[in-house]
Amino acid sequence: MPAPPPDATLLPRPTKSRARQGTFTFSPTTSLRVTEGAEPAAELLRTLLAPATGLPLSPAADGTVVLALDPGLTGLGDEGYGLTVGPRSVLLRAARLTGLLRGVQTLRQLLPVRALAGTPQRGVRWTLPCVEITDVPRHPWRGAMLDVARHFQPAAYLRRYVDLLALHKINVFHLHLTDDQGWRMPVAAYPKLTEIGGHRAQSLVGATGDTFDGVPHGGAYTRAELAGLVAYAAARGVTVMPEIEMPGHVRAALAAYPHLGNDPGRTLDVWTRWGVCDTVLGVHDEVLDFCRTVLEEVMDVFPSPYVHVGGDECPRTEWERSPVAQARVASEGLGGTAGLHRWFLGRIGEVLVRAGRRPVGWAETGTELPAGFTVMAWRDPAHALAAAGRGHDVVNAHYRATYLDYPQRDDPGEPPGQPGAVVGLRDVHGHDPVPEGADPYAAARVLGTQAQLWTEFAATPERLEHLTFPRLCALANRGWSGPTAWDDFRSRLDRHTPRLDALGVGRRP
Repeated sequence: MPAPPPDATLLPRPTKSRARQGTFTFSPTTSLRVTEGAEPAAELLRTLLAPATGLPLSPAADGTVVLALDPGLTGLGDEGYGLTVGPRSVLLRAARLTGLLRGVQTLRQLLPVRALAGTPQRGVRWTLPCVEITDVPRHPWRGAMLDVARHFQPAAYLRRYVDLLALHKINVFHLHLTDDQGWRMPVAAYPKLTEIGGHRAQSLVGATGDTFDGVPHGGAYTRAELAGLVAYAAARGVTVMPEIEMPGHVRAALAAYPHLGNDPGRTLDVWTRWGVCDTVLGVHDEVLDFCRTVLEEVMDVFPSPYVHVGGDECPRTEWERSPVAQARVASEGLGGTAGLHRWFLGRIGEVLVRAGRRPVGWAETGTELPAGFTVMAWRDPAHALAAAGRGHDVVNAHYRATYLDYPQRDDPGEPPGQPGAVVGLRDVHGHDPVPEGADPYAAARVLGTQAQLWTEFAATPERLEHLTFPRLCALANRGWSGPTAWDDFRSRLDRHTPRLDALGVGRRP
């Protein structure tokens, strides 16, 4: 059988591609010609190719591989690139540095699969097929969320996860740092958040109902580790967006500082169950000061324009019986505790907006978040439309297509996962970020889509990767390329999985 055209091996699928005759071969003398501002892309290319190929790719004024920034290429936007591979030269151009970084990943995929190995590969001709590619993403937000609150993952693994995201042109790494089951980010003014809130009595893995394994679990990052992760991701064109949950999903914080809750004299543990815990933050001024202090330190570490503050699944039971909460309802003229939730998030959002950031929150209905919030709609595509109709920017994260903690098939042999749904590869592939029936105004408000990996059932990197891949490949393809035929995606995936294998990804077969 004839070999497939070069673009048929690429994932995500490029916007436009045309095969040409011949190949370009890298050799130890191949050099790079790098225009002003493009050096970070050249450095990334060297970093990614060196372990397997040993190629120095030294800079030279007459280099045959050209990496060029050209702000005049306005049609490429922030992330698009143009790539021309001829028998004697390679030209990678973009209007912005991020576009060059995306093109570097395409060069990496065009090389023989062994170029992705982490050890020297002998006897391989490092050839590129001759091709012309113009590539621009369909959606500006293509994210992946990893929950490290339920099960802590070392910083080294987070860097590996970033590498896997970048290979697939995922541009947002949503890092879920706090929840009822753990607090992972240090805050100088509140050291007990990690000293106490970062540890719990039992792990959640293998749990059925309320039966847990009794193994203690804990961990927290240093500020230097998180800052290092941000820099590492930025060098690969990935933005790390932090999430600090409030006013619900805060049991770990209240175990450390009970006075921030609605019953200051109560002693709490870090939660060892999953689901929705009814312990929430109080609404007194000291709580607002706490949230402000935490978010200021978060913004010091994470330069992301977006900061996620959770916001959903906040039971109001404690507020209903709290005199302090009821007094706040009365003083602010809120009419009830439902208004108190919106008031709280509004105050938090103001902190971020004044600092030049954009608050992000989970939406249960699409209508409960204050103005100025970017909405992550997870329960129903109709909620995404409702939020867009109210003027919110929206990330469509419908759980039936983007929640990777659900089983991948209905099979007794499938490892444990969230009950109630199966999210198969076809479900992810078929998920359109713009909900059916969206008018042009609402459609323009949809930024894109994002995968979620909650970790009640996933404690190890091996389990994380088994759940993530190959489903994340489908989401990446949809987010970058738009709708594609199932057969086209499957043929690309079949040719792409050897790359995952070369990287040692513990994917589901």
